[in-house]
This record gives sequence, structure tokens and C-alpha cells, in this order.
Amino acid sequence: MLEISVKEEKQHHIIELRGEVDASNSVELDEAMQGLLERGSKLILVDGTGLSYISSAGLGVFMSYLEDFQDREVTFVIFGLNEKVFNVFHILGLDQLITMVGNHQDALDILYEA
Repeated sequence: MLEISVKEEKQHHIIELRGEVDASNSVELDEAMQGLLERGSKLILVDGTGLSYISSAGLGVFMSYLEDFQDREVTFVIFGLNEKVFNVFHILGLDQLITMVGNHQDALDILYEA
């Protein structure tokens, strides 16, 4: 089961993920990401503190936006992943393509330094 909430704070948006992202619900994550792009958001954080699992389908959603983010000059940061979930990103080398930090404050520091 996956719960997604999107919040606006200052000049950035936060996508908060709780539960598991898998093939059955990755479209919900895709819709949340697409919605922020359509709104013209340039600063996007993903709060992964409540994320307990991510499948290849969930990873694919993030991968599918990397080029769009670069083309639209979107700063995108994922924070708060537990070790198990982070290792999935790391094994596939996605931690080299996506900025990932340990906590919310570090993510904010990156957003507003960019």
C-alpha cells in the first residue's frame, strides 16, 4: 500500500511517500511527479522517511523524469531513505544520478543553494 501527499512550502514542493512503491501503484507516483511538472515546479523534494520498499517499477518512475528535470532546470532531491531502500538505489547506480541526502534540512540546503 502507498500513501502519497504533495505539499507546497515556500518555493518548493514535497512529495511524501509512505509505504511501498511497486508495480501496482507506481502510476500514482508518476501522476504526482507529472502534476508538479505541469504546475511548473522548479524545486522538488521527495520525503522517503516513510518509504519501506521500492520496486523496479518505482525506480523507473524516478528514472523517467531525470531528463525532463534536466531540460526544465528542476532541482530534485530525495531525502530520508532507510538503508534498505537506499541500497536499492545504490545497487542500480541511481544515487549517482539523483541527489540523495539523509534529512529534510540537508535537502533544503541543496534546494536553496542551487
